[in-house]
Amino acid sequence: MTTIFSGIKPTGDLTLGNYLGAISRWVRVDQHRADAFFSVVDLHALTVEHEPARIRRLSRRTATLLLAAGLDPQVCALFVQSHVDEHTRLSYLLECVATDGELRRMIQYREKSARARESGEGVRFSLLSYPALMAADILAYRTDEVPVGEDQRQHVELTRDLAVRFNQRYGETFTVPRATAPPVAARVMDLQDPTGKMGKSHADGAGIVYLLDDLDTVRRKVMRAVTDSGRDVVYDRAARPGVANLLDILAACRADLAAGAGAGGGGGGSDPAALAASYDSYGALKRDVADAVVGVLRPLQERYARLAADPGAVEAVLRAGAGRARAVARPVVDAAYAAVGLLPAR
Repeated sequence: MTTIFSGIKPTGDLTLGNYLGAISRWVRVDQHRADAFFSVVDLHALTVEHEPARIRRLSRRTATLLLAAGLDPQVCALFVQSHVDEHTRLSYLLECVATDGELRRMIQYREKSARARESGEGVRFSLLSYPALMAADILAYRTDEVPVGEDQRQHVELTRDLAVRFNQRYGETFTVPRATAPPVAARVMDLQDPTGKMGKSHADGAGIVYLLDDLDTVRRKVMRAVTDSGRDVVYDRAARPGVANLLDILAACRADLAAGAGAGGGGGGSDPAALAASYDSYGALKRDVADAVVGVLRPLQERYARLAADPGAVEAVLRAGAGRARAVARPVVDAAYAAVGLLPAR
């Protein structure tokens, strides 16, 4: 059976971009067609300055939202990364296989370290080394597929390189994974800056729809979305990024709603370019986008409220998920330790 691993960092409140770009496909498709492992990768949140209480709060909230979105603990494993020691055990071995140049070429390291230097902050070593931990997250489960957005493909490529190199040097140990992405709305953009990703850690939330935003706030944000010069509705990411973003969101939301109603398998849905032909004004498009987004978020928020009222049940799910993950990852990591020449602990 195909094995899937994917994770999400608790660095901010989850957004519509997180949902349409990843979580919806995890729920509708991936957990049902594969042996699926989904993790709140809390260790990755420590690469920059953070508040411990906020990390704990966001980790719980993220896990609860994933369950509210529809991840089924009877079907997949949902767990917190730091609860499975094999991730950090394997990370060091992969640091010993990676090169300094490979890690410094990672786009996120270059961007985040540059911002840290500009603000006068020190650059933590973990910001450089965390792609090795990300590779360990994936390789520990002999993962075949990693559902990711375009901004994470470079990390999966590095993971592939490290797996191949390790296997060549020390013997066949790891499965070489591949990145996969949904065909629609793999990267939802900021409503106020459609050239930038709808990121959950942005300081200005005016263009970001958070999954727990009040639904009236959601409508206002969509109706105030930046569009483009001209009046005709055309799907052109380069020339009309604002309108293209709205069409992507509409197509993905309609696909999600159709899948939830049993009318499809998720990840497909309306074609954004075809949808453009249905509109002759930006106002009508925005109203339909707002309706579709609210249609997706309303039931999710209702399920979240019920789950958040019973945090003990959520914690029990995470404990069980960690146990399931540990049972798969431990023999893989033990084999890697033996392959590089380390004496067994028992």
